Amino acid sequence: MRNLSDTIARLAAYRAGPASKPAGQVPSRLSAFADFGSNPGALLARTYLPPRLQDGAALVVVLHGCTQTAAGYDHGAGWSTLAERHGFALLIPEQQRANNANLCFNWFEPGDIRRGQGEALSISQMVEAMTARHRLDRRRVFVTGLSAGGAMTTVMLATYPELFAGGAVIAGLPYGSAATIPEAFDRMRGHDLPGGERLQALLRGASSHEGPWPTLSVWHGSADRTVHPGNAAAIIEQWRSIQGLAVEPDVSEQVDGHRRRVWRSLEGRDLIEEYSIGGMGHGTPLADDGIGQPGPFMLRAGISSSQRIAGFWGLTPADAQIVQRGAAAAPVPAAEELVGARPGTPADVQPAPAGVRKIIEDALRSAGLMR
Repeated sequence: MRNLSDTIARLAAYRAGPASKPAGQVPSRLSAFADFGSNPGALLARTYLPPRLQDGAALVVVLHGCTQTAAGYDHGAGWSTLAERHGFALLIPEQQRANNANLCFNWFEPGDIRRGQGEALSISQMVEAMTARHRLDRRRVFVTGLSAGGAMTTVMLATYPELFAGGAVIAGLPYGSAATIPEAFDRMRGHDLPGGERLQALLRGASSHEGPWPTLSVWHGSADRTVHPGNAAAIIEQWRSIQGLAVEPDVSEQVDGHRRRVWRSLEGRDLIEEYSIGGMGHGTPLADDGIGQPGPFMLRAGISSSQRIAGFWGLTPADAQIVQRGAAAAPVPAAEELVGARPGTPADVQPAPAGVRKIIEDALRSAGLMR
């Protein structure tokens, strides 16, 4: 655990960094989705339904990163373009500043990452309403996210594994790895990540599910200075263990100049894949293929994560040159932090003297993480 002065310094840097700047307006193809449930997490929901959506279509759930909006992330990652091209439905939950000053999903708040509570319950309600209202295939529901959205993706896969056939985590963190803001900063920098047995216990304790488990695609830039790449290894360890897979992958290859590793079932099915994007910083990898647009945390890397994730899930045809189941970008400064407290939520759950508590609260307010 970092000491108090280190945490306060990081909060001050957060306030001064690019992550505190609001995202600009971008063209949107998304529509509002209302009346999906009790919504205890107070999230918004946006959707895209391609023309002539067929009954039994797949559903992809996309979770944006901090400082981003549903429309902004879709514009950058190109998911609605893929949905139109390949005929699946799109659901993009959206955070509100009333919940988190920096529009981060609260991946480290205990009340938001447990089954039947908070933001996790809200997202599950959206999925249930979408599949019922539009007669989608419950066996083909997938979830992906970047950064805080990537961490929230592991939350959804852990707490509601029966809802999802697969997930894809981009620059995210393992489920249950942090429960306070100081812990969140530590885990982001690779400090004190839980070991394999603890990671598996956290995952098994998140639900009563006994399998089969969702497949998993993990993406991380090797030069990510916001979320340490060690988090990718921890995510794989958490899910490899519960799947009963060997430590060493079954496949190790180069795809578009980047390392891809695959863990397979005894029947030869790809259960976990990992992409390590050489030289890339913190963001979603893009290619010059017309899918998505470069911008903050949307990085040209010579490989399209959205395209290949859709291929891993079987949502694109085999002739789309996507890896089916069965050129590096320059690093960017560490800008986006994945934290932000609900208004009035203290940064540390441990009792503290009044003077120390005031210092922490002042730092949080200065950083825009607390009102």
